Amino acid sequence: MSFRDKIARFMYGRNGMDAFCRFLLYFAVGMLVLSTLFSRVPFLSALFLTLEWAALIFCIFRTLSRNTVKRQQENAKYYQFQQKFLLWCRSVKDRWQQRKDYKFFRCPSCHALLRVPKGKGKLVLTCRKCGNRFERRS
Repeated sequence: MSFRDKIARFMYGRNGMDAFCRFLLYFAVGMLVLSTLFSRVPFLSALFLTLEWAALIFCIFRTLSRNTVKRQQENAKYYQFQQKFLLWCRSVKDRWQQRKDYKFFRCPSCHALLRVPKGKGKLVLTCRKCGNRFERRS
């Protein structure tokens, strides 16, 4: 029996690597780089090293875990968070690209984002989400 077969037999029924585990590995490498950059500041270096080791230990735990249902739920939550974060990043990028032509406001009651053309003076805005009316200068 080869070493590869032994590893495959050992990993049978275990979670293995998934997207959340890969994120934890990248996070650990990032913390390692930061702890190296801030090696002259003992508190920050120790903090980054602690975060690095915690991420590595949790990644190993997740990889070797036999509770695959729980790990799949954690991975699904990671995907949900990732999608929300990417949507937020795309929204910030779009607002940055449109900043010369439009002004953006938040509704005071429901905090929905409203877009208004610049240079229109004082406007009474109506929120599409909740119907609240408020006045702003564009």
